[in-house]
Amino acid sequence: MHRRTAPSLAASSKVAASRERRARRKVQNGNGLNRSSAKSKSALGYGQRILVLTVSLIIVILILVWIGAMFHLSTTTSQSDEGRVPAIRNNLLNDKPKIKNNKPARPYDGSKNPYTSTALAQNPYLGWQPTLTSSPLGSSFSWRQCFKATPKSDGTDQPAGCRENPNELGDAPTVEKDWIPDVTMVRTMAMYGKDKDGNPFPPPLSNELCENIGVTGGKNGDSNKQCLSEAMIHRTGPLTSETVSITPSNHYEATASVQKGTIDVPAPKIMCLVYTMADAHANRIRSMRDTWAGGCNGFLAFSTESDPRLPTISLEHEGPESYDNMWQKVRSIWRFVGTNYLEEFDWFFIGGDDLFVMPHNLKTYLASLVYKDGTDPKTKEYFVGRRFAPGGRDPFNSGGAGYTLSQATLRKFLANMDDAQHCSAKARTSMEDVMIARCLTHLGIHYTDTRDANGRERFHPFAPGTHLHWQPPGPNEEADWYEEYNKEWGVLQGKDCCAPDSVSFHYIKKASMVRHMHALINSCDDTAE
Repeated sequence: MHRRTAPSLAASSKVAASRERRARRKVQNGNGLNRSSAKSKSALGYGQRILVLTVSLIIVILILVWIGAMFHLSTTTSQSDEGRVPAIRNNLLNDKPKIKNNKPARPYDGSKNPYTSTALAQNPYLGWQPTLTSSPLGSSFSWRQCFKATPKSDGTDQPAGCRENPNELGDAPTVEKDWIPDVTMVRTMAMYGKDKDGNPFPPPLSNELCENIGVTGGKNGDSNKQCLSEAMIHRTGPLTSETVSITPSNHYEATASVQKGTIDVPAPKIMCLVYTMADAHANRIRSMRDTWAGGCNGFLAFSTESDPRLPTISLEHEGPESYDNMWQKVRSIWRFVGTNYLEEFDWFFIGGDDLFVMPHNLKTYLASLVYKDGTDPKTKEYFVGRRFAPGGRDPFNSGGAGYTLSQATLRKFLANMDDAQHCSAKARTSMEDVMIARCLTHLGIHYTDTRDANGRERFHPFAPGTHLHWQPPGPNEEADWYEEYNKEWGVLQGKDCCAPDSVSFHYIKKASMVRHMHALINSCDDTAE
C-alpha cells in the first residue's frame, strides 16, 4: 500500500490561513453568495420597501376619506332632522329628505308592481296617498255635508270623511330648488290600481255620490247631473286605457273623403297642467288626484308651494303671485314644461284648479283629429280648445275651459316666447289665454274648431248645468258677453249644448262636486236618484 507523506508544519500553517480567508469572505458576501448576487438581493429589498410604503400610504388615505364621509353624513343627518315627515319605504336616513330629481327612467307599463326599491329610491312618494279619515258619525255620515262649504273654503271647516281637511295632508316635504317632479306618478298609481300599501287607488267613491246632489248638497236642483244625462255625456273609454276608439268623421264640416266608422288606435300621451295656490292642495288638487288626474300620462300642479306627494311645484316668475299677473305665471309654466318634458308627451293641456276634465275623451278627440288630418303632433302645430271671437278683436281659446298645445306648437312658442313685441313677454295681465293666442297667431298657428259633426261643443267654459239652461238675453235685456264671443258660429241650446264626448267643464269649484261628477261619468248607472 502506498502511504502519503505527512505535510510539513509550514504547509499546514498555509492551509489553515487559506481556509480562514475563505471563511471571512463567506461572511462578508452573505453566507457563501458571490458579490453580484448580494448586490441583486440588496436592490430587491429596497424595491419591496418602496412598494410596502406606497400601499400603506394609500390605505391610510382611504381610511381618512372614509372617516370624513362618516362625519359628514352624521352632521348632515343631524342638521336635517327637523320636524315630522311620514316614513318612506327605502328607510332614508333623513327624517325630512330633500328631493332633487325624481323623474322615472321610463313610464310605467302596468305589467308588474311599480313599487320596487329602485323606484322608491328615485321617488319616495310614489304610491303615497293620504290616509282616508273616517267620520265619527260612522254610517250616519253623508257626502251631502261636504257640499255645504263655500267654494273658497280651504277645507279646514269640512267634516271628517270629506277628504278635504289640510290636516290629513300634513306639512309638505322639502325639495331642492332645482327639483324636477315625477309627473307620471299619479298615472302609475292609477294603472296599478293600488298604492304602495295595497289600498285601492284611486280611492273608491260612495254610491251616494250617484244620487241627485245640488251645489249645496240638497236632493233637488242637480242641474249638472241633468246635463250629463240629457246630453248623454259619457267617457269614451276606461281612465287608464292605452288605446282609443276614434271616429274620424265626427268633426264639424269634415269632408266626405274622411273615413267613416270607428277605428282603434294607440292613445296619444298627454300632460295635464293645473295652476293653483297652496290653500287648494288639500281639497281641489287632492280631488283631481283622487279622480281624473290618473287619466293623464303626466300630471303636475303649479302652485305657491312645492309638494312632491301630489305633485305640485312652485316656480319663480316675473311680478307678484296674483290673478292680475296670471300671464307671467303661465309663461313660467310653459318654460319649465318645455325645458323638462317636451319630448316625453305628444300634447300639453293647461287649465285652472276649478276645471273638471275627462282625459280619455281628450285623448280620443286628439287622436281622431290627427288621424283625420294625417298629421303628427310632434311636427304639426295645433292650438286646441274652446274658441272665442270677441267682436273686432283677435280670437283665442278660453283659458277657463282649458286649452291644448301640440308638442310642435309648444316647441315653436318656446323659441319665440321672449319676443316682447309679438308675444307680450313683459305684460302683466290676467288674460293669459288672450296673450298666448296673440303670440301663436303671429307665429301662424290658429285655433282648431273642436265641435263635433253636429256642431256640439267639446270644451266648456261653464259647469254642465249652466250650459244646459243657458239662454240668450231678450230684446230688452243687457247684452251677454258669452253670446257676443260666439256670434260667429252661434250657441246651441239645451241638450245640444254639449257633445257626448265632451272633454272639460269650468267652474267646478268644490272638491265634492269633482267627486260627484267623476262618479256620475265613471261608476254610476242611471237608476240612482
